[in-house]
Amino acid sequence: MTNITPDNSQQNADNVSAWSLIKPYWISEERGIAWGLLVAIIAINMTVVWINVRLNRWNADFYNALQSKNVHDFPQLLLVFTVLAFAYILLAVYGRYLRQMLGFRWRQWLTDKYLEQWLGDRAFYRIERDRLADNPDQRISDDLQSFATTTLSLSLDLLSTLVTLVTFITILWTIAGALTLTAFGTPLVIPGYMVWAAALYAIAGSLIIQKVGHPLVSINYQQQKVEADFRFGLIRVRENAEQIAFYDGIGTETANAKTIFARIRDNWWMIMKYTKRMTFVLSFYGQIAIIFPIMVAAPRYFAGAFSFGVLMQISSAFGTVSDSFSWFINSYSTLVEWRATVNRLREFKRVMRSTHIREAISPATVHGGINLHYTDTNALTTSGLSLALPNGTPLARVADVSIEPGSRWLVHGPSGSGKSTLMRALAGLWPFGDGTIDAPVDAKMMFIPQQSYLPIGTLKAALAYPSPGGTFSDEESREVLRACNLADYGDRLEQLGHWAKMLSPGEQQRLAAARVLLHKPDFVFLDEATSALDADNELHIYNTLVERLPNAAMLSVAHRDSVAMFHDYKIEIERAMAEV
Repeated sequence: MTNITPDNSQQNADNVSAWSLIKPYWISEERGIAWGLLVAIIAINMTVVWINVRLNRWNADFYNALQSKNVHDFPQLLLVFTVLAFAYILLAVYGRYLRQMLGFRWRQWLTDKYLEQWLGDRAFYRIERDRLADNPDQRISDDLQSFATTTLSLSLDLLSTLVTLVTFITILWTIAGALTLTAFGTPLVIPGYMVWAAALYAIAGSLIIQKVGHPLVSINYQQQKVEADFRFGLIRVRENAEQIAFYDGIGTETANAKTIFARIRDNWWMIMKYTKRMTFVLSFYGQIAIIFPIMVAAPRYFAGAFSFGVLMQISSAFGTVSDSFSWFINSYSTLVEWRATVNRLREFKRVMRSTHIREAISPATVHGGINLHYTDTNALTTSGLSLALPNGTPLARVADVSIEPGSRWLVHGPSGSGKSTLMRALAGLWPFGDGTIDAPVDAKMMFIPQQSYLPIGTLKAALAYPSPGGTFSDEESREVLRACNLADYGDRLEQLGHWAKMLSPGEQQRLAAARVLLHKPDFVFLDEATSALDADNELHIYNTLVERLPNAAMLSVAHRDSVAMFHDYKIEIERAMAEV
């Protein structure tokens, strides 16, 4: 990995704000559709607010008609309500539909960008190698979905609440009038006293709920983590079912799963404890809110300042104003979960931004960092190469070599000396150590580990990986399968399957060799890539690779002496103080 000089991007990586997560979508190539949908949703919300205002006025007319037994106006008022209710239902349905559409488009855009950052420049590998963030799969799948939909919901609800608040404050201020009190013989007039009562009531409730529920932010963050850990553990059991069954490791796996679930249980008890307290406060607040406006308005009503219909209108308007002032209270649980999600995404974003900086900085603490340069030469060369562990402990020294096209090299050294680590360094995956690697800029390189990755899908796609399945013809695919003693699979190219589970280790290694023949790389790096094969198949695979790829350089890590005959040169790994 080429060293990178640290710059302002490090500072940017450490300052990931919630706004920096929100803003990019709204100025992206999707901004036209996004803003169009947002404007439509806001227009619907504003129309709904107008309907609520109209319904509030209808309340006064309706209850006054009931009080005065006005038979003439009663049917007309029912018709007005029917029209308003139908319009409200229609707007509510399409408002939710468009909100879901915009939320998913936002999530899709975020997912594309996060996948590009996570998978791009091998960030996913460094994150796992250096254990920089837990459960990136959950953050991309669950957290992004929650972030997009919840952010949109909270923002639109807040906007609608503010518009509703301004509108109904005017109504409540006007119809409730002023309250006159006498203090020490002096008349005291409180204009719009119902508005002040609603504000004070909501502020008091907000302060209490914040004090009671604040710890839920960190507890919910932890809950997301332990849930993801538990799910990952179950996936590991499923993916390694056969190995666990062979070892009869059911007891251990059960104990491990129960241990992880115990963390979920302990954290859930904390959530229950604080949620119980918050529910007490919310329930008390909600129940008092039913009678509170009538209690406050009762003195003026009994004094004959307004009719029963107006009292009901005041009660309705007070409830709306109080609910608007109480947006923080009503949305507190959602805000807690949203904040926990934002914190996880901020951490993940910070990690992804800083992985290339870490790659440059952390090797410098080891020695100087392994520098991988791409040049116009045909050979792959090493100079002064030494390997180390991430903590700086020296691992091995490698003699200077020049791997020319068509040459065959065998990596030799005791077990644990760093042979596989050398392969990682040549692939640009291991920056820890010192020295320089010069690689041909246009050369095709293929690294074959002991257990190759086989994607779930068709056999042809698994064979063509990392190229798309349609890159090679069926005949080319069958031909390389036959060459690697897998002729029986030639008629199964389009069969879907989990090939890492369906093929034996030996068949997987022969499939990896067939993959090499299909891609025809200029450099082939084999890290114990035939260790699961019997002697005859191993000799056949090496013979086939040498004969069919005469101009390809080959570098092998192998412990069997029989493999040595296929190599002309040897790379000695001088073991240092530590093992891999």
